[in-house]
Amino acid sequence: VHVAESGGGSVQAGDSLKLSCAPSGYGSTSYSVAWFRQAPGKEREFVSVYSWTGNTYYADFVKGRFTISRDHGKDRLYHLQMNDLKPEDTAVYYCAATGRAFSNRSFTRTHEYDSWGQGTQVTVSS
Repeated sequence: VHVAESGGGSVQAGDSLKLSCAPSGYGSTSYSVAWFRQAPGKEREFVSVYSWTGNTYYADFVKGRFTISRDHGKDRLYHLQMNDLKPEDTAVYYCAATGRAFSNRSFTRTHEYDSWGQGTQVTVSS
């Protein structure tokens, strides 16, 4: 299984960015796709997930600003639309995928995911 990310960059506070993730190698669409991020000196943290059931979940610090979606034209392409970016959103963003079923908000834990992308840098300046 391979996960490819794209879309990072450097922006000003209040701007928007759209990240994309393309998992490949799964035999069906019964997998979940999540975004995590890691700032310098900090642990990798959960941002959002699009579960294989179609449910979406967000970390509190991105609710109302970020939206995760599956591309309407391509089943195996996912997006993270990030609006009203803040300097504290600066981090390397990682896309992850898994075929496991979640329980008790386990989707927030990194070890639930089988495959990870290489990460894409997002830098927000004030």
